[in-house]
Amino acid sequence: MKYFPLLPLALAVARATPIKRSDPLGIDVSDYQTNIDWTTVVDNGIQFVYIKATEGTSYVSSTFSSQYIGATNAGLIRGPYHFAHPDESTGGTQATYFLENGGGWSADGITLPGALDIEYNPNGAECYYLTTSEMVSWIQDFSDTYEASTGRYPGDPLPG
Repeated sequence: MKYFPLLPLALAVARATPIKRSDPLGIDVSDYQTNIDWTTVVDNGIQFVYIKATEGTSYVSSTFSSQYIGATNAGLIRGPYHFAHPDESTGGTQATYFLENGGGWSADGITLPGALDIEYNPNGAECYYLTTSEMVSWIQDFSDTYEASTGRYPGDPLPG
């Protein structure tokens, strides 16, 4: 009987123990997704988010800062991503633009390294008029430039 007073404490500790997942859930968001309810995102089991920061060398997302702050305030691990336009400039040039406009990384335990979102060209030739070898070189240039600045290689926002 003398152990019963410890039962509520034991149950509280058991319930407070975080569940470790081998497959954490994450999303990516862009500037066309306004007014995100970050509490609902967290309530649905999402643990991390990649947020669009830049595209090419001439676009900075107008919603990046507010989305980044909203995700942070909701307790999400978050990181920026860059939407590539390999036909516009070198990978290194776009990595530098990304780094200068929200694409950085810090070892604070809640910031993911930046990510490179490279997709089929939505406005022309599938691979931006690049050969396979040229595309590989472009990606390597972006990755090397990013790593030289942050000490981390960029990821893929949400490989599918």
